Amino acid sequence: MCGIVGLFIKDQALEPDLGKLLSGMLATMCDRGPDSAGFAVYGPEEAGMMKITLQSADPSRFNGLTTELGALLGTKVQMTTKDTHAVLRLDESLASRAKQILRERYPHLRVMGVGERIEIYKEVGYPTDVVDRFGLAGMSGSHGIGHTRMATESAVTTMGAHPFSTGADQCLVHNGSLSNHNSLRRKLKHAGMTFETENDSEVAAAYLTAQMDKGLSLGGALEKSLDDLDGFYTFVVGTHDGFGVLRDPIACKPAVLAETERYVAFGSEYRALVGLPGIEDAKVWEPEPSTIYFWER
Repeated sequence: MCGIVGLFIKDQALEPDLGKLLSGMLATMCDRGPDSAGFAVYGPEEAGMMKITLQSADPSRFNGLTTELGALLGTKVQMTTKDTHAVLRLDESLASRAKQILRERYPHLRVMGVGERIEIYKEVGYPTDVVDRFGLAGMSGSHGIGHTRMATESAVTTMGAHPFSTGADQCLVHNGSLSNHNSLRRKLKHAGMTFETENDSEVAAAYLTAQMDKGLSLGGALEKSLDDLDGFYTFVVGTHDGFGVLRDPIACKPAVLAETERYVAFGSEYRALVGLPGIEDAKVWEPEPSTIYFWER
C-alpha cells in the first residue's frame, strides 16, 4: 500500500500555501499508510547557510546543543525546534564537521536530512497527527513531498518512516517493494554508503545518491536504476531545485500526475489532488512505466 504525495510550485505566489496544500493531500492518504508518516519541505535558501534536521525521542536532549556545538565549531549555531525534531542552521563550510561531531558526541540524536533548503519531519503515528505535530500547514516553500506508510519490509519506527535522505537536499519516498535490496545494500556499504535501517526504500535513496556522486544527473541516476533495481516501485524524489517521478517497467503501483500553470502535483490516487486550486482545469494523467518525469526551476 503506502501513500505518496508531492507538490511542485510553479507560481511563486502560491508558495506560502505549500504546507497547507500538502497537508491536505497527505490527509487523504491515511488509509494507505496508517502506521507512520513524514514529509520534506524545500524552503527558501539562506546564503552561505546549511540546515541539519535532527530527531530525538526525548526533545530535552536538544537543550544546550547550540552552545555546545557552537563552542566545538567556533561559530554561532542557530536552532529551531518542533516537537521531536530540531533544525540547526550554521555556516555551510562547517556542515561536514558538524555532522561528524553529532555522530561522535551525540549518538542519541538522529540526522534526518542535510541541505541548503530541505527540512524533513517524520514519526510513528497516524498521518494527520504527525502533520499536526510539526505544523506542516503553516510551512511555505517551493516544493515538498510526503508519505504515509504501511510497513511491509521492516519495523514500524521513526527511522523506518519516509522520506529517506542520503544526500544533501535529496530525499525519496517509495511505494512498493525491492527484491534485491540486500545485495545492493552490501555493494553500497562497500562503496562507503552508510545505512540507518533495513528498509528497502533507504537502499533506493542511497543508490540514487551514489550514482549522482559519480556525476550523473537525477534523470541519469533514475534511468540507470531501471536496470539495477528489481521489484515493484513508484518513486518520488526531491532535490534542491525540483522533484522527479519514476514507476517500474510493470507499473502496478497506482500513480497520478496533474499540471497547471501554477503547480505540478503527484498522488498515489486522484483523491489526493481534488482539493488543489484549479484542479478541474488541470492536465491529469497516469505516468507511464519506465518513464522519468522531472520538474525544476
